[in-house]
Amino acid sequence: MEFNSLDAQREACEAYVASQKAEGWLLVQDRYDDGGFSGGTLERPALRRLLADIEEGRVDVVVVYKIDRLSRSLMDFARLVEVFDAHAVTFVSVTQSFNTTTSMGRLTLNVLLSFAQFEREVIGERIRDKFAASRRKGMWMGGWAPLGYDIRDRKLIVNEAEAETVRTVFTRFVRIGSATELARALAQEGVRGKTGKPIDKAVIYKLLHNRTYIGEAVHKGLNYPGEHRAIIDRALWDKVHSILGESPRKRASNTRAQTPSLLKGLIFGPTGSAMSPTHTRKGGRLYRYYVSQSVLKNGADTCPVRRIPAGEIERAVVDQLRILLATPEITVRTWQAARDQDGTITEAEVRAALLDLDPLWDELFPAEQARIVGLLVERVDITGEGATIRLRTEGLASLVQDLRGKADVTAPERKRAA
Repeated sequence: MEFNSLDAQREACEAYVASQKAEGWLLVQDRYDDGGFSGGTLERPALRRLLADIEEGRVDVVVVYKIDRLSRSLMDFARLVEVFDAHAVTFVSVTQSFNTTTSMGRLTLNVLLSFAQFEREVIGERIRDKFAASRRKGMWMGGWAPLGYDIRDRKLIVNEAEAETVRTVFTRFVRIGSATELARALAQEGVRGKTGKPIDKAVIYKLLHNRTYIGEAVHKGLNYPGEHRAIIDRALWDKVHSILGESPRKRASNTRAQTPSLLKGLIFGPTGSAMSPTHTRKGGRLYRYYVSQSVLKNGADTCPVRRIPAGEIERAVVDQLRILLATPEITVRTWQAARDQDGTITEAEVRAALLDLDPLWDELFPAEQARIVGLLVERVDITGEGATIRLRTEGLASLVQDLRGKADVTAPERKRAA
């Protein structure tokens, strides 16, 4: 405002100082106005400046419009009066006449301050009551808008792009069951929060517990129907919280059990029968295997290789893939296949894309590793001496196109980081 209550109080105080010119009063140049700061605290910039000037002997008289303009706290005012007395500073209220050098004046001052403190507390209670009543009506009462919403006309409005990210977090958490794994996947995909920072594990838990997303307003642990539109439906919310109700250790165990088997549908035993993934638990540990279907159907004597440890064979296949992808023969075959999809692609681009996959592999989410293995491997045949891997050349070409697309997206970020 062009003219507010602080300006009016300032004019009244200046007029009072001018009326005391015969007593030798002179107005200092500094203004000790603390607009926007509560009188219930001494931590106000202008007040701290005033006290510093008093200690340096630059102020003889402190003039206020009313005593509660200096402080609304009885204890704080007592401290200020001690500072004034220590430096022989007189305190004057323009609208309230009293003399602090007499016992009656001090009593009057304390009575006035008691009412000032009482008024401050009543105002605080009214504000808290109004806030609680507004929340009961589902109104948004300020603060930072959560991911998925924008603030418009003091109301929460759905931001559709961000809301899709929130829905993704909820639905993928139900599928994965692990905030740690979900955070890793979102980081790899470059998904960001409202401030542009990655969505880490702590942010995920905060999102999953925010009842704003189901259209509710929360105040002191109580939930009320909100004025804003929900992003998450109640059924999905209940699924998420049924998972969160389990212990983190149990959820981590379930996540490991649900880890995709890299060679499911790709691995075959010596008899030509498919080998299916299975697992067992001993001593609290998870052991995964691939078991021959002929053994499961016809008995242990029908196949010379009844079962093999999943971790060992998967690691062997991945290691062979890494070696094969670095060979010139595979690079040329992949380039020839990739040119059918994109005639502009060069052999150097194919080689760079295949080489980029090796250091990236260990950072990939298990589901993404399984997708890539399914894309690259046509068949794995187990024999009594080892394993034979048959690659998909067309799958290599598709993978190169994917890797090139990711490289194009991340190139600007790499430049900024450099």
